[in-house]
Amino acid sequence: QVQLVESGGRLVQAGGSLRLSCAVSGVSGGTFSRYAVAWFRQAPGKERDFVAAIHRNSGTNYADSVKGRFTISRDNAKKTVYLQMNSLNPEDTAIYVCAALSVILTAPLPRESDGYANWGQGTQVTVSS
Repeated sequence: QVQLVESGGRLVQAGGSLRLSCAVSGVSGGTFSRYAVAWFRQAPGKERDFVAAIHRNSGTNYADSVKGRFTISRDNAKKTVYLQMNSLNPEDTAIYVCAALSVILTAPLPRESDGYANWGQGTQVTVSS
């Protein structure tokens, strides 16, 4: 059974940086390498929003609100996806959740939450002004 565990969230001041990790277990490294993995976030009282995603072919996609500030990357040997977040502002405060989906090489990279089959529990990021 695929399990995703997020880590790295904490309280940080505006302008600061954080790196979130999404560790995947229950699959081999070879299987993980066929996954697309995305980060979503949900602020209190708001809907879950797409943040960033990385394809099995290492192609990436970002929400406009984080483009140029956040970078998603993956380490297939460690079965982990990272989200480097720079220039954080209070509007980035949310629970960050990662999600994964096995895809073929030519498949598009989903930006919608219902495009992903496996989800973690989330990690809280709080940015103080």
